[in-house]
Amino acid sequence: MAASPQTSPKHIVPRRLRGRIDPVRAGAIALLIIVVGTWLAFTKSLPWRDPYQFHAVFQTSNNLRLDSPVRIAGVNVGEVVAVEREEDSDLVKVTMQMKESGLPLHKDATLKIRSRIFLEGNFFVDMTPGTPAGEELEDGDTIPVTRTSTPVQLDELLTALQTNDRESLQDLLDGLGDGLSGKPSAADDRDQDASVRGESAAKSLNDSIDHAPASLKGSAQVNQALLGTEPHDLSKLIAGLDKITTALGTNEEQLKDLITNFNRFFSSFADEEQNLNEAIRLLGPTVENARSSLRSLNAALPELEGFARDITPGVRETQSTITAVTPWISQAELLFGRSELGGLLDSLRPATASLASAASASRGFLTQTNLTSRCFDEVILPAGDTVINEGPFTSGASAFKEFWYVMTAFASEAQSIDGNGSLVNTATGGGDTLIRTGRLSNRPRNRDILYGRGLTKPLGTRPDRPSRKPRYEPDRDCYKNAKPNLNGPAATPGPPDQALRSRRGR
Repeated sequence: MAASPQTSPKHIVPRRLRGRIDPVRAGAIALLIIVVGTWLAFTKSLPWRDPYQFHAVFQTSNNLRLDSPVRIAGVNVGEVVAVEREEDSDLVKVTMQMKESGLPLHKDATLKIRSRIFLEGNFFVDMTPGTPAGEELEDGDTIPVTRTSTPVQLDELLTALQTNDRESLQDLLDGLGDGLSGKPSAADDRDQDASVRGESAAKSLNDSIDHAPASLKGSAQVNQALLGTEPHDLSKLIAGLDKITTALGTNEEQLKDLITNFNRFFSSFADEEQNLNEAIRLLGPTVENARSSLRSLNAALPELEGFARDITPGVRETQSTITAVTPWISQAELLFGRSELGGLLDSLRPATASLASAASASRGFLTQTNLTSRCFDEVILPAGDTVINEGPFTSGASAFKEFWYVMTAFASEAQSIDGNGSLVNTATGGGDTLIRTGRLSNRPRNRDILYGRGLTKPLGTRPDRPSRKPRYEPDRDCYKNAKPNLNGPAATPGPPDQALRSRRGR
């Protein structure tokens, strides 16, 4: 039976081929498996995994290959994946990829390029991961050249001493031998110590060994002191220095800035060279004075130690003293509160202000009072304590006592009064000698001279009347004047007044 021309024939799959994969699809899967297997065989890593990589800068790569191993304590923990020239420098930047077994790394890690054994060939990177306390090295970070090193090659050793360098070294050794074994001339010995004149440098050097025990003893004491006072002090010091140098190597940019600023610092010193020389010249006497001061301090330390021992019991009692005085402080706070002495102080504040004003206003008065007191203390009172020498009439009493004796006598004489008030009766007696006073300034013109008659002629006046009026200095402080000499030349009797006339001589 023929098929209809409008209907296409169906593709009939034999029963034995049903359920099998398409050959094209099978080929693609096989190709993918081959590519992945090849990748894993050569790279030993999955293509979709992001590996941990970091960079390190070296002086030279020393023929590192792209598959050179990276080892920690002899164990392979990574490999070199790139070697390239550092930008704008002659250094080499090496990129390394790490396994999980080699992590974590720290920023104070160190790397060395070392040669492998003969059978292995080439070089490898020997690495220390750093201290656990340090900051971790992130993926993609770079370890600076200050924390890397490269081995010395044989060709570098062979080229270290070229012909010229070897000749210079021979000349240096010859000169050193001549300097040690040569005999000094008279000109060389002129400025030398007498104990080494005529000796070669080698002989003097041997003689210095005689003094070595004392210096070596001091050096031994210094070395002993460098060990510290407690176990592991030296190791702790070295560990601290290692941390410092590690920090300096890690922060390379900051180290550059430090060196630049250090250069500027010493440039400033160089600009002040003259002043610095003067300061160093004065430093010697200062050190000598400091040495004597330290000796005095050392001598005072035993006393200070004794004082510390004596004060120790008091210090122990300080806490109990504070505990005992705390209740009193609490009561004192209440006493000085607003309701107690605090209110009293507020009430006294106006009086205090007035007292302060009065004290400020009385400064001038107190100054004058001080001057008056000094005048009495240094001039008037010493003069009043003087005993006036009057020959046979000397009473032996001081001047101020005789003054008050006269005041008592006047008080007794002035007990008689009349309509004009109290009066003093005086009697000159009757005699042939006429006595006349000088002109009195407080009486009328026609009665300004008084007359009397004495039995004997006056011997003179005591003290003598000065020839001129003493100088009056109101601006001079009284206490600055000299103490009056009441028994001096001015206190001698003067001649009789020329106005005295004898009645018989008239």
